[in-house]
Amino acid sequence: MSNQRRQFLGLAAGAIAVPATSRLAAAQGDSLRGREAPMPAQTSVPERRSAKSELTGLSALLNPEECVVVLIDHQPFQFANLHSHEPTMIVNNVIGLAKFAKAFKVPVILTTVLEARGGKLIAGLQAVFPDQKPVDRTYINAWQDKRLVDLVKATGRKKLILAGLWTEMCVAQPAINALGEGYDVYVVTDASGGVSEEAHDMAVLRMVQAGAVPITWIALSGEWQRDWAREATIADAATILSEHGGASGVAFAWELQLLGGSKP
Repeated sequence: MSNQRRQFLGLAAGAIAVPATSRLAAAQGDSLRGREAPMPAQTSVPERRSAKSELTGLSALLNPEECVVVLIDHQPFQFANLHSHEPTMIVNNVIGLAKFAKAFKVPVILTTVLEARGGKLIAGLQAVFPDQKPVDRTYINAWQDKRLVDLVKATGRKKLILAGLWTEMCVAQPAINALGEGYDVYVVTDASGGVSEEAHDMAVLRMVQAGAVPITWIALSGEWQRDWAREATIADAATILSEHGGASGVAFAWELQLLGGSKP
């Protein structure tokens, strides 16, 4: 062992030993004076936090009457640098989400950014709302556009469902902004995407830290439907799942065939 190494270890040991020796001497001195060494102050044991909160219980599940959906910038330019997900997956999921919102009569607001340069909303999404003109803006943060905020406020609903491109910019900024104004924000992570997996994941983490709730479009549709006996929407739900539910849609179609609900 080198002299330098021995010196370092000796100094380190001394740094630990001296305070310990000092404490021992002080305790002995107190004992000699007929006093006991002061005991450390007892720390109070924190009460066990109840699992019940606004994020738990039946009321924490989403219902369509409380929600408003904002779909942000699903445009060709944004898809060009989408690398967190396979692009066709985002196309499928956001169209499925839009169709569910329409079936459950949930207000949907469409937005674009610099449409003249970034391109119009993807055709499949616009086709769900053929007569609705997206709010075209210059702000990266859609929540800074008064027109969009006014449309959301006009619904009178406080549970804000967001999906868009890119997650790290055009979703995260309005999500954090709206949270600060008292909205409950839910981010549909698989109908959103970023320039990389890391960019998307870090954006979701940041939004969760700020108070947003991540959810997927299939999970959201299940909370809205809630009961397979809900006849008013079950036919639309079945059709949408068949068209956009992937393997679940195929399995559902097979089940209908077994039940005699469709022709073989």
